[in-house]
Amino acid sequence: MSLSAHQAHPASLPEGLKPPADDAHVPDYLARHYWWAYVHPRGVKFFDRAWLVNLILLGQYRRLRLAVLEEFEAVRGQSLLQVSCVYGDLSCRLARRLAAAGGRIDVVDVLPIQLRNLRWKMPGRMPGRLLRMDSASLALPDASYDAVLVFFLLHEQPAEYRVRTLGEAMRVLKPGGKLVVVDYAKAAWWNPLRYLWQVVFTLFEPFAIELVSCDLSAFLPPGTRLERQRYFGGFYQKVVVWKSCETR
Repeated sequence: MSLSAHQAHPASLPEGLKPPADDAHVPDYLARHYWWAYVHPRGVKFFDRAWLVNLILLGQYRRLRLAVLEEFEAVRGQSLLQVSCVYGDLSCRLARRLAAAGGRIDVVDVLPIQLRNLRWKMPGRMPGRLLRMDSASLALPDASYDAVLVFFLLHEQPAEYRVRTLGEAMRVLKPGGKLVVVDYAKAAWWNPLRYLWQVVFTLFEPFAIELVSCDLSAFLPPGTRLERQRYFGGFYQKVVVWKSCETR
């Protein structure tokens, strides 16, 4: 099955903005804090530029993208769920890699405008689907994917959404499957970004400070096995979470 966009519902934004009619029912935190970056068409057009994505990530986008791609290398027939569209070419590269190995990629997002934007970028006839769903309430079967990717989403979500998003990601994973999370982390004490970036987070990322102030394992079931790798003086992290093979 080639990639196709499955959409529903329509949109509301802060007063004075007129988004496409089908962008309604946006989660409150997203409409309130991130409409300018993800919901409004001008924001989508402006921010989805490779150089800008790399600038926002302080020149580390290619390195973090490679870290993700390495997690999904040469696994025959692998099914991957990407939770939330992302700016840049990560999804396109993942789609090509999975297709070459006979796998597939499904991407979910709560915003139709994001799904349309990704569909425009994706290579033609890639195996998978683009689905409109809230990350905290996935209308997908239990144990249906070999892997799940959450790339720079959790720092944008309030704690209750973050817990539900991770819970849903683990639910749709097959036993033995892995969840890959890439996001901000608490930088090493000697890294000046640990202090300087708090101002940026306060102004533009109201939930990020909470994320970097605690261990990601706090949002996962007790006893969950995970591996962590830090980048850029600890400012970023890649966390790989393995789902137990035990069934109950």
